Amino acid sequence: MQKEQQEIDLHYQNKQEIIKSSFLGFFIGLAVIVPGISGSTIAILFKLYDKLLYAIGNLVKRFRACLLFLLPIAIGVIIGLLIGFITVQQLLKILPFAIVALFAGLMLGAFPAVTDEIKNEVTTPIRIILFLLGVALPIIIGVVSIFDQTGNQSLENLNFYHYLLFFFLGYLVAITQIVPGLSATALLMAFGYFNPLIETVSFSYWQNNPQIFFVYAALGLGGLIGLVTFSKLLTSLFSKYRKTAFFLIVGLSLGSIVSMFVNPDIWVVYESWKAGHTSMPLELGIGIPLFIIGTVLSYLFVRYERKKAQNDSIESNKKAFS
Repeated sequence: MQKEQQEIDLHYQNKQEIIKSSFLGFFIGLAVIVPGISGSTIAILFKLYDKLLYAIGNLVKRFRACLLFLLPIAIGVIIGLLIGFITVQQLLKILPFAIVALFAGLMLGAFPAVTDEIKNEVTTPIRIILFLLGVALPIIIGVVSIFDQTGNQSLENLNFYHYLLFFFLGYLVAITQIVPGLSATALLMAFGYFNPLIETVSFSYWQNNPQIFFVYAALGLGGLIGLVTFSKLLTSLFSKYRKTAFFLIVGLSLGSIVSMFVNPDIWVVYESWKAGHTSMPLELGIGIPLFIIGTVLSYLFVRYERKKAQNDSIESNKKAFS
């Protein structure tokens, strides 16, 4: 088993595989903006999750092969971040519930791809507990971040302790990008740093507050170390307890979809409806159809990927016996 992991093939066979990896990176980039989106869940849908974990965890050991595999994903992340900040973030200000509903539908439609990993598996008590824990964790994080009274944290007058905290946050954010179902946005909201960090992304802020780059550096260093070390840990874990671990991942993926409707940003929308500042019928009238459309489109893609995998398996068997 260990030898197979060391010799995993990271080469792209055609342009379609490169495009698929870029789309994966795109959704990882969007995950920074929209609470509940899980790039790792998309990686499972695209059948790239194992390769992604391996490439990140072995970047130093097999630098060239891993870098070439990760490059299209990295480009997709940058595009996802740019589109997220420029377009999605603005749409969230105009029709927040409708946009969240669309992405929630996309995640729900992709959910069967995650459950394929545990299809026909025996449900032991420990596996049921892991599944329930996975469902509960993203929802608990969302609820805690809603009712946390500390509010947004300040990025001014920082000391050494704060930079250690940002390093730790960077590590945790890296884990959310590797473990399906966890949201970096929801995590940063729970600590009160999501909105303050988002507000720093402007040339004027950088000019007036150059010390923010030390914050970025601490987050980035923690994130880089988190990606490499946790990827190795998960790769080792999956080699021994893959099916059992996926019961937790299935729960996390389901819980993250629920958490898209239970987090501080969307809670503001509910309060706005209650106060009559925005139109609940209008947003529901747009959001519900978008949720259905997102679910159907995503599930059709899951079915396409299943059919493609089945056909590829048949072709491989034919070649093996020819």
